[in-house]
Amino acid sequence: MKKNNLIVPEGTRDLIFDECAVKREVESRFKRLFESRGYSEVITPGIEFYDVFTGKARYFQQEQLYKLVDSKNRLLVLRADNTLPIARLVATRYRESIFPLKVFYNQNIFLANPKNSGKDDEISQCGIEIIGGDIRKSDIEALSIAVEAMKASACGNFRFEIGNSQIFDGLVKLLEISEDEIEEIRAVIDGKNYPALNSILDDYGQNEVTSALRVLPSLFGDGGVFEKAEKLMQWKFAQEAIEMLKNTFLFLEGLGISNQITVDFGLVSRKNYYTGLIFKAYAENYGSPILSGGRYDNLISDFGFSVPAVGFGLNIGAICMIELSKSSRAKVKVPDAIVFSENEMDADIILYCNNLANKDFIVENSVLPTLEQTLEYAKRRGIAQVHIMDRNKVQVLEIEE
Repeated sequence: MKKNNLIVPEGTRDLIFDECAVKREVESRFKRLFESRGYSEVITPGIEFYDVFTGKARYFQQEQLYKLVDSKNRLLVLRADNTLPIARLVATRYRESIFPLKVFYNQNIFLANPKNSGKDDEISQCGIEIIGGDIRKSDIEALSIAVEAMKASACGNFRFEIGNSQIFDGLVKLLEISEDEIEEIRAVIDGKNYPALNSILDDYGQNEVTSALRVLPSLFGDGGVFEKAEKLMQWKFAQEAIEMLKNTFLFLEGLGISNQITVDFGLVSRKNYYTGLIFKAYAENYGSPILSGGRYDNLISDFGFSVPAVGFGLNIGAICMIELSKSSRAKVKVPDAIVFSENEMDADIILYCNNLANKDFIVENSVLPTLEQTLEYAKRRGIAQVHIMDRNKVQVLEIEE
């Protein structure tokens, strides 16, 4: 007996009518934005070799990946991230390209979340990557387009968070601990889990490094937080990272969003391939980030080609949910007219529909057997006109609401 033929896997869902219309419109909006800034689209396979996501560095836990095997018993995964496949693409197809290389993508990723977590396992993403170029100028461009993307998202008020991964990476390097321990600390700082963080750091004693790590999750706010950070972290790598964040903060202020910026020294993405600037953007009344990105200068070198890069991705599904919740107006367009003929073999009805469509009408060909059923259907759908064809003659009936 079939158990699962009427349901979809946990973490996935069907999209219908208005949801599809909004999704396509949102995707088109970002496509226009990215193309207007000189970016070209790339599409990577929906399945990749397991090695792409578990190469030299452990960017994803194997439990997060949807796995399958090919005809040669090689391990494959559903695409779990968009940046890693693009890094592979650049390293294998674009070594001789003209840099900087500016690309954008619009495709889904698949991540296995814990059961009953409420998180989507299939996520639609749209974003950009800047491969090569001056680090500071590329960071500024990525941020400026991210701001424009948030405006184009039509999600209303939004807020940016900015951080620098070099601070966390530099601190844990001073502790000289294992990768597993680093990822454990990263996870609790990312979740701002203070009790768990204190418990872990108790094992490493009380010193300047552990003191800084304990404070890191609470070190966030407006421009006034820089002075606190400078006093707390005197190491050269930290001072340089703080200075970079200061300049970034001033740049975003110059874009006119001074009241929408939070500096967060505890911003440590669990995608541990970031090497510098990290940023996220939130929409009003939506708890999770709808945009996230940063600099990843070492990632492409994992595929044998060393070139710096920066980029960001947008959660299209989240943006669509916000947009749908803000409007009760139907997104799917109702046909202007429906055409009916008693003769189902009449080719003229199709030619007539085509002619109306060429005049920018939205026209539907009736596949119902009777005129009465067609009239009732038109009334229920809100279609304004029924065009009745009979031997090349057309009668137009106006449907009263």
